[in-house]
Amino acid sequence: MHRPEDSSASLNSRRKFLKYASMAAAAAPIFTEAHFAQAASKAAAGKAAAGGMNFGEPLFPADAVLINANENPLGPCKAAVEAIGAIAHMGGRYDYYNETEKLTNTFASQHGLKPENIMVYAGSSEPLHYTVLAYTGPKKPLVIADPTYEAAGYAAMASGAGVFKVKLASDYSHDMKAMVAASPDAGVIYICNPNNPTGTITAKQDIVWALENKPKGSILLVDEAYIHLSDAGDVLDQVAAGKDLIVLRTFSKVYGMAGIRCGMAIGRPDLLKKLMHYGMNPMVMTGSAAANVSLQDPDLVPTRKKIIGDIRVDTISWLKANNYKVIGDSQSNCFMIDTGRPGKSVIAAMQAKNVYIGRVWPIWPNAVRITVGSHEDMARFKVAFKEVMDAPAPAVNAEVVMPGKTADGVRLA
Repeated sequence: MHRPEDSSASLNSRRKFLKYASMAAAAAPIFTEAHFAQAASKAAAGKAAAGGMNFGEPLFPADAVLINANENPLGPCKAAVEAIGAIAHMGGRYDYYNETEKLTNTFASQHGLKPENIMVYAGSSEPLHYTVLAYTGPKKPLVIADPTYEAAGYAAMASGAGVFKVKLASDYSHDMKAMVAASPDAGVIYICNPNNPTGTITAKQDIVWALENKPKGSILLVDEAYIHLSDAGDVLDQVAAGKDLIVLRTFSKVYGMAGIRCGMAIGRPDLLKKLMHYGMNPMVMTGSAAANVSLQDPDLVPTRKKIIGDIRVDTISWLKANNYKVIGDSQSNCFMIDTGRPGKSVIAAMQAKNVYIGRVWPIWPNAVRITVGSHEDMARFKVAFKEVMDAPAPAVNAEVVMPGKTADGVRLA
């Protein structure tokens, strides 16, 4: 005798429920670096996080220093701009020249992968969100470092997963042993390398160790958004070896395409297939075309890595010479400063001087994140920061809260 829940009608009902549940989860907001940066700026200005601006009003003054969203002031390379211009007239067609396929093949050939190991998205935010939805849930928590990029935590809220936060190690790398031990039922262990907000790196051997020792059934989600700016070893060879991980890449950082949008999820085909249940919008062909030619410029990454690295080193050297406390050893386009006072008050005071810096993470309320901008940006930052730090600490401003969320962004398991 079969059980009632095994009946055809019941099975169809369950299938419908799962279908609509996945649709509801996919409809949850997909937060990006831009959302977090803009929410912090609005809060510092005393505006509501969900609004506070007139329709059509620019987000920032025209002459503002924008070192708050880990953007690249160099913008897209010349070849990328030309590729967009050359193909824009075909915008009435759906990727007529197979630009996304060309990009996929270029990336695969450069990294010893197969095209089926790669899924192209409009940035890396979507695959980050979808991976957490696909592999976490009420019985499969998310494990993250603290502090780290917040988006995975927001996605876990949508999937109903608990979140285990593990403090960074003493050298500000991910404490991989503690993260692996955090939950025997973990669905996803998220690793941002180099880390956002600290810019610090986690050694490849530690990530490989985590792959070999993680809980059975879990996957590693390795976010390599900033990998090109560092000397950290990437883990794409672990994808080629068929391991249980998904790697994220974006063209928003070293390639300067934050506003153009292009990114990738890289993994075994069976792992990537689960992401498709949560959405698969056709890629914008201008983004794919720009990304493809960017990959084919052998000088782009080393040249930009040096430019951004030199500015970062100069700025941090100035900070240390003036006895300001920089946290860790950044190898990215961002770093953190322990201001010794409420970080939100520093953000507001800097913003009053038309210099927009990054946000605060709850675990370090006195620390602020600084994006590495141009030489001119950082010269203005130095002047404004010294003036702010020489003045008495003002009152703490409003909490930075995303629409409909808690200030912390996640719930603890």
